[in-house]
Amino acid sequence: DSGDSVSELPEWRPVIYRKCTDTLWLLLFCLFWAGLMFISGYAVVAGAAERLVLGYDSFGNICGQKNTPVKGANLSGLDMTNKKYVFFLNSCSLEIKSFKISSLSLCVSSCPQEQLNSLEDLQSFARNNGSLLCVYNLNVSSYTLNPKAAQLCPTLPVPPSKSFPLFNRCVPQNPECYSKYASVLISMVNEMDVFHRILSGILAGRDTVIGLSVLALAFSLILVLAFRFIQTLLIHTLIALVVFGLLFVSGVLWWLHYDYRNDPSTELETEKENVKFLLGYAIFSTIVTVVLLSLIFVLRKRLQFAVQLFRIVGKIIGRIPFLLFQPLWTFLILLLFWVFWVAVLLSLGTAGTAQSTSGGQVEYRALSGVCYMAWYHFVGLIWTSEFILACQQMVIAGAVVTCYFNRNKNHPPPHPVLSSISVLFCYHLGTAIKGSFLITLLRIPRIALLYLYNILKQKKNAKCLSSCCFCWVCCQESCLRYFDQHAYTTTAINGTNFCTSAKDAVCILARNSAKLASISCFGHFFLFLGKVFVVCFTVFGGLMAFNYHRELQAWVVPLLLVGFFAYLMSHSFLSVFEVTADAMFLCFAIDMETNDGTAEKPYFVDQELLAFVSQSNKLTEGQKHRSTRPFQDNEDGTELQPM
Repeated sequence: DSGDSVSELPEWRPVIYRKCTDTLWLLLFCLFWAGLMFISGYAVVAGAAERLVLGYDSFGNICGQKNTPVKGANLSGLDMTNKKYVFFLNSCSLEIKSFKISSLSLCVSSCPQEQLNSLEDLQSFARNNGSLLCVYNLNVSSYTLNPKAAQLCPTLPVPPSKSFPLFNRCVPQNPECYSKYASVLISMVNEMDVFHRILSGILAGRDTVIGLSVLALAFSLILVLAFRFIQTLLIHTLIALVVFGLLFVSGVLWWLHYDYRNDPSTELETEKENVKFLLGYAIFSTIVTVVLLSLIFVLRKRLQFAVQLFRIVGKIIGRIPFLLFQPLWTFLILLLFWVFWVAVLLSLGTAGTAQSTSGGQVEYRALSGVCYMAWYHFVGLIWTSEFILACQQMVIAGAVVTCYFNRNKNHPPPHPVLSSISVLFCYHLGTAIKGSFLITLLRIPRIALLYLYNILKQKKNAKCLSSCCFCWVCCQESCLRYFDQHAYTTTAINGTNFCTSAKDAVCILARNSAKLASISCFGHFFLFLGKVFVVCFTVFGGLMAFNYHRELQAWVVPLLLVGFFAYLMSHSFLSVFEVTADAMFLCFAIDMETNDGTAEKPYFVDQELLAFVSQSNKLTEGQKHRSTRPFQDNEDGTELQPM
């Protein structure tokens, strides 16, 4: 042995360049967000999301709140705090003219539960219930005296009605009136564009979406704690739950599709779209179930390796316990951004100018260019969400790198998480922005191919072609996301920009793929099963919740939104283990290439990790000795300089 002790050897620290990486991308992202802020300000000024949520009358008053007057409309600007429901004066004979319901509508405090046959009944209902069913400027005492009461009050007889959960409308319960009322609403909803249908679906199921997002958060927290503390029991339990969940959700989707398809009351275009999307969900879920069950069957004999892998990863996280808190602040930031994004989307959907018409009524005319703003806003959702997740990955990777390249394993570096956060915000925000943009860029073809698939679904050849292209883009995105994580780790080691880091990471992984690829992919597979578990049971809860509210609800979009949020939550929490494992294996490869295990250049690797890699690749002692040479012979490759 050399006279140098381990404590006398220099510490390995990540190199920090005193300049930002990918600076232009940081500037580009700032300009992009300036555009988002402009759209948000425009939406707040020009839009009124409460109109879509609460409903409004023919005079521009939003039900359930105080209002500001509109020039030229004498009955606008009234206090409707206690009047929360929209009531049509001729609900039994509605008509549509220029995409508007021709009937006069009012804000009322309650819907009439019984049929009202005369003006005296209207007057009695108003005095007993405090709900005025005639135009606001007609006094209750004048209901039976004013000669114009027949024009200012609802058409008699007034059918019994019930407040409807969608947009707080009074829906007539009389079968004949309900049939006419529903036929008009069917025509109106079918003539709405896709953008407003999406808004309608989100608003109709907003409480369910929030509840299911909380459910996904709870599942994610449970899985994180389980992966950290009960690895042996968790792997077998997780596999059993995933298998049960996949089979159960697939069966429920097929059953719901059959039930909806054979339901004679399916008339709305939104309900027909539900049937189509349920078929797509069922087919996709069945394919995923078959593939995952096949993989689980093939990999069943290597479950013990997964247990050992997560034990090693858990040991690293035990040295940096604050890593487990990273998903919490990531989730809080994502939640705040999602609330902001949905609020702006609702405001965009109601962006329009109030104009008075003949008779003192008010119309809202949509502004031009709103659809283009909505698409820009949608790109902002994907890019910003991916950027927030990329920041979390860089923080975790930086902390793991600092901990790995530390000689004294019993005394980890002080505050590695805070140090990694400071390095990220001072130098590497541009790298996270560039990596997240590449993921966003690949999502755009997916959306285009989904649209193409919907158009060409009647043509078998075109349908197969678009499906194959869609699968190809999905595979591309998965590969890019995988190399993104390694690029972030390499940036944390060398302080290089995204492209250089990605190239170096690919070279390192290519030279060591035989040793590390199968182990890394095996760990990723079980983490992916964890994400499937969260999404599967959250979507199942969504299916059960939305199935009880079929009427006039395009719940396909809220269900997609729930699945998207559930995936982001599970990915945010489980990426702690995923990024930690990836960073650990990349550091291991660099360690093997840079050092030779001698006293002068000892390895930094933990002996448990070295034994696990050797065991998983079924190496003997002699094979392990020979296998170190390819790690050392790197003159022709890209040499990383982590110190």
